[in-house]
Amino acid sequence: MDKHRGFTLLELLVVIVIIGLLAGYVAPRYFSQVGKSETQVARAQIESIEKALDHYRLDNRRYPSNEEGLAAIAPYLKKALPKDPWGQAYVYRVPGEKGSEFEVFSYGRDGKAGGTGEDADIGLGVQTAAETSLSK
Repeated sequence: MDKHRGFTLLELLVVIVIIGLLAGYVAPRYFSQVGKSETQVARAQIESIEKALDHYRLDNRRYPSNEEGLAAIAPYLKKALPKDPWGQAYVYRVPGEKGSEFEVFSYGRDGKAGGTGEDADIGLGVQTAAETSLSK
């Protein structure tokens, strides 16, 4: 018998359903991890910016003014001044609230003040429940 046999429509439908079920199970878990990693990247970048600000202060005996902004610390960074993981510029404020000399923060995924979860502000000293569980 020299007859070539292919897959039946029923076999193809079963395979497609199995792939769909696997994707439906894996995708939500994967995308929740992406949000957590973006928050961790933002925290690491803020720490790097704060270290560069400290080096700037050692050389100039002051932190950059609001007008100078973070552009003043570009020579103190190994790479160009980063944007947050959502493509927005980090916010620099002098003096910071609550008596700090400065604040560097990101407004989070939504780009607006406040928010919860991935939309929460990062770097203002306020930790969301998700960030608290990451630090444990």
